[in-house]
Amino acid sequence: MKSETSVKTTERLEWGGINWKKVERRIFRLQKRIYKASKRGDFKAVRYLQKLLLKSWSGKLLAVRWVTQAHEGKNTAGVDGVKSLSWKGEINLVGDLKLGSKAKPTRRVDLTETVGDAPSRNGDQTIFDRAGQGLVRLALEPEWEAKFESNCYGFRPGRSCHDAIEAISNHLESEPKWVLDAQITKCLGDRINSDRLLDKLGTFPRLRRQIRAWLKSGVMDGKQLFPTKEGTSQGGIIQPLLANIALHGMEEDLLKMADQLSGRKPVNRNELSVIRYADKLVILHEDGAVIHHCQQVIREWLKPWGLELKPEPTRIAHTLDGEDAGFDFLGFHIQQYRVGKYHSGKDIKGNSLSFKTMIKPSRKAVKEHYERLVRVIDAHQAAPQAALIRRLNRIIIRWSHYYSTVVSKEVFNELDYLLFGKLRRWVNRRHPNQTGKWVADKYWQSIDNRNWAFAVRGHEEIALLKHSQKPMVRYVKGKGAGFPNGGNLSYGSIGNC
Repeated sequence: MKSETSVKTTERLEWGGINWKKVERRIFRLQKRIYKASKRGDFKAVRYLQKLLLKSWSGKLLAVRWVTQAHEGKNTAGVDGVKSLSWKGEINLVGDLKLGSKAKPTRRVDLTETVGDAPSRNGDQTIFDRAGQGLVRLALEPEWEAKFESNCYGFRPGRSCHDAIEAISNHLESEPKWVLDAQITKCLGDRINSDRLLDKLGTFPRLRRQIRAWLKSGVMDGKQLFPTKEGTSQGGIIQPLLANIALHGMEEDLLKMADQLSGRKPVNRNELSVIRYADKLVILHEDGAVIHHCQQVIREWLKPWGLELKPEPTRIAHTLDGEDAGFDFLGFHIQQYRVGKYHSGKDIKGNSLSFKTMIKPSRKAVKEHYERLVRVIDAHQAAPQAALIRRLNRIIIRWSHYYSTVVSKEVFNELDYLLFGKLRRWVNRRHPNQTGKWVADKYWQSIDNRNWAFAVRGHEEIALLKHSQKPMVRYVKGKGAGFPNGGNLSYGSIGNC
């Protein structure tokens, strides 16, 4: 880090003149050293390198840049009312950024969108606290990525929902299984035992004091302050990492339990699959009794953390047999269906199977998506056609891309049919006295190979995209386990598990 001091003075002059590639390279090298030291168990080196990163000018630059430019909550204000900073303010924030033992409360806000069936509440922190948490995350993440279990996928670099779904698909290739589909209450909220979490972190005193200050900072609802007795309020940048740290070890304890089970068919860790994405959990096994036992073990495991399983979403089902066969996970429905010998799949050894595993968009996800499209169309009743097309395209692109890795063609065609009917009603309300031919000529065009494209012609040609235009491409799970900044260049790249 010899070049750190020489670059510091030039980087203070103007935010736009910073060479971000060099800054990212410095932090990459530090994170790589932290990851490797944690992997080999050299925690003295881990603490030294973490302190070096927390003092690093490059680390502070990246933390401030991420909070003020890249983070999705960059334009939200905390209790201090500051929404954004000028480039001079950003440079000053970099200079002032340091760890202490104080933190300002989180401003609580209501969100219009829902999580599950209940309205969610979120919190906004001050820019200074968000930048501090971003800096701490740069230091803590490589240490814990060296420890995290391989089947934990939520809020981790280089991992996604599709990795979790593909992991489930791989475990269901050879035989039907029983499944525990569960969700942990307020795992990302304010229920986690903060003292137990700090003990598990086991970090050096200065960082421990700062994290404790964030955990105990309280929440401002209007002008009233509510103290935080447990956990941390929603909205913290470091919060998903802390939640993963708190739940780390659950999978290994379940696998040890499987090894120790006796009195049944031989059970070992290779037959039990534990897949977790943030607070959502799936456990697969061929024996239903083992699944029921896992449910009890998880409940006991969560009690010291002040957490529990949500009663309503938590259910035990079979992937093939039964009226309620299959389960929903991360917006996908996973189920196995019996088929004849000419449609059967094959297992790893090439043996024919009497079933096929199908992964589709869940009914709830399809319904919510269509209802969102309907709300957008109703809200644009008096808007120009081009404005409606742009808004719908943004929604359709994201949704169809998310589900393009599974069996979605039939669902995509059905959504296109329903959307066409809704748009017909939209144009008829705008022109109640016009003929059908006049309306069709005005709003539907022939573009490329499409004869009925909801489009606008003129100096700017814009057409509504169809869900079915998105090609189906099977997602390939990333290779192995590791941390992108840990030097494992194959991590996060496509390939076989």
